[in-house]
Amino acid sequence: MKTNRIEAFSDGVMAILITIMVLELKAPHDPTPASLAKMWPTFFAYVLSFVIIAIYWVNHHHLIHLVTRVDSLILWANMNLLFWISLIPWVTVYLGDNHALPFPVALYAAVSIAGAVSFFLLRASIARHNHEPEFKRLNKKMARKNLIAILIYVAAVPVAFIYTPLALVLIALPAMMYFLPERGMGFFAD
Repeated sequence: MKTNRIEAFSDGVMAILITIMVLELKAPHDPTPASLAKMWPTFFAYVLSFVIIAIYWVNHHHLIHLVTRVDSLILWANMNLLFWISLIPWVTVYLGDNHALPFPVALYAAVSIAGAVSFFLLRASIARHNHEPEFKRLNKKMARKNLIAILIYVAAVPVAFIYTPLALVLIALPAMMYFLPERGMGFFAD
């Protein structure tokens, strides 16, 4: 199978997820700044989730371009990633509707853990077929960054019940860390 099919399918899923999230944003009936201010948890959850899905999309695009051979393991690892990412709109609404209370924040962090682990597994399944020295160096760097993100998300779960604002910062931290994909192996060539 060519990589363009896996990339096109994944692009479509992520585009649908972003569309679902924006459709969940409901304008307040009261046309005042105060009514907009009351929506901050919903808007914050949307922005955070949009950025996270965008980062997955950018990094997925660059990762798929490193694929030398698509096999069943890569296809299933990709489907696993898309499953967990598909839960982001749901936890976004749950987080926003519940004004960032401890349990919704912890649940958001848990879904973030699953997404990060899934991306780790996809990257590892792709790495099995690529033995170029430059790829190996880049893969090691990406794995370290991915593991740091997983650990941060894991820490956010219990922190959500201790100090919720800090848990939200922890959830946003990997997004800041991943804002730009890794350089090398032609990441910015296309």
